[in-house]
Amino acid sequence: MALPCGSERRWSRAVKMTFYCLFFLIPMSSAGNRNTNTIFGKKQKLEVQQQLKRLNKPALKSIESPDGDIIDCVDIYKQPAFDHPLLKNHTIQMRPSSYPEGFSFDEINGVSSNSEPEFTQPWHLNGRCPEGTIPIRRTKEEDLLRAGSIANFGRKKYHTNPHTQSNVDPNIHENATYSETWDQYYGMTADMNIWNPYTQEDNDSSSYQFWVMKGEYGQDLDSIEAGAMDDAYQSTGCYNLLCPGFVHVDKEIALGAIVTPYSKYGGNQYALKFYVWKDVYGGGDWWMNINHRSFGYWPSSIFSILTDSGSRVSWGGEVINYNSGGQHTTTQMGSGHFAEEGPGKASFFKNLNVIDGKLSKRAPRDPVIFMTKPNCYSIKDYGGFFYFGGPGRNPNCP
Repeated sequence: MALPCGSERRWSRAVKMTFYCLFFLIPMSSAGNRNTNTIFGKKQKLEVQQQLKRLNKPALKSIESPDGDIIDCVDIYKQPAFDHPLLKNHTIQMRPSSYPEGFSFDEINGVSSNSEPEFTQPWHLNGRCPEGTIPIRRTKEEDLLRAGSIANFGRKKYHTNPHTQSNVDPNIHENATYSETWDQYYGMTADMNIWNPYTQEDNDSSSYQFWVMKGEYGQDLDSIEAGAMDDAYQSTGCYNLLCPGFVHVDKEIALGAIVTPYSKYGGNQYALKFYVWKDVYGGGDWWMNINHRSFGYWPSSIFSILTDSGSRVSWGGEVINYNSGGQHTTTQMGSGHFAEEGPGKASFFKNLNVIDGKLSKRAPRDPVIFMTKPNCYSIKDYGGFFYFGGPGRNPNCP
């Protein structure tokens, strides 16, 4: 996203980095502050303060961002990941020890962890975190209030199925996805077009993401997800570092904070390059690399069935729609324009690859295209890449 100029900066609808405890990148916008005295009683207020104390780790340095966020620079060894009972004695890995075949060293590690990132965040204007720390967006009281309850904050309320309507209420989760299922996946790549979609209601959300999964919905399921989301405060996984498990090692980029630049309709297009792969010769951790930066990883010990490999990979968009007022939401997916509009207008994924059982990078074979409501949100495959998106409510999507 490009930084707005002049005195009328608006950050409320900005793309933010957000990650599930298994993995996710997304845009999240902020809502107006609410009067805590009208929402919570004294007991609840105390619970809020206790939750904030638990969530916000002691900072060695704090940086105020122009968008209103506060970024705390936290000792890397005191990050939330180590609240996980399985990671009490975990030794941090600062970079992976192995890479899949077909990846060049420059492609994965072309940028030093000490160099400037290829994308920026507003807090960079007022400082950077020192060595040995990671940046964490501070959770505020109003963040908890927007979640509707302390228990819901940062959690994914529904576990969605991006491939079929089974176990998914189509009036809540609407998908436009591109998927492949195989016996063994050890990762994936994608260039994800970044936009700033409009969301109608606080409870609505719009995300464009990928899934690396194993298991079945309603049974045992592990899922690594990453993408961009707008307005999401209820989630069975967790966003950012709100659930322990993801080990963050990059000191330049804060999860949950605004990312710039983003694409404009008919204008410049921007994308983030994602790599997720299993470090099979280095302990089996699942690493995330964004724009050539080793961002962090999920230790293999926190998974139940993704400890070996995945069995399904998907890319695409998802909208949470509660049909407020009995009408379909006007929450946008991607750019807010249908896939058929094509370059510079619709959102895209390109350079799609999976990492197969031979640890080689290859293009998806026989992908399956899935749309829950094509009159609201569509997807169109062009062989190796696809466009997707839509405006939500329109004459054909009442």
